[in-house]
Amino acid sequence: MTLTVIAVERVPAGVRGDLTRWMLQPATGVFVGDLSAEVRARLWERICTYRRTGACVMVSAARNEQGFELRQHGDRSVELIDLDGFAAIRRAPVEDGG
Repeated sequence: MTLTVIAVERVPAGVRGDLTRWMLQPATGVFVGDLSAEVRARLWERICTYRRTGACVMVSAARNEQGFELRQHGDRSVELIDLDGFAAIRRAPVEDGG
């Protein structure tokens, strides 16, 4: 079992319902639970399949230097990158309207 956090935005109610079967929702769109690898993989697959135009990110414990791994799907403003084994986030530049 591994502590897992999943955050979703703009996903159908059915996706949120699937998550609440296995996890607690301490804040809107944020789900926390202690999941087996199989349940975690199946939930992630289901979220990615049914998210429509929504976005999701998952953080789970891992045996690496940082102690966690990140996955994301659907959010084009954020890119997960690997810097020699370290996870990092690159955000799209904000365009100045002025």
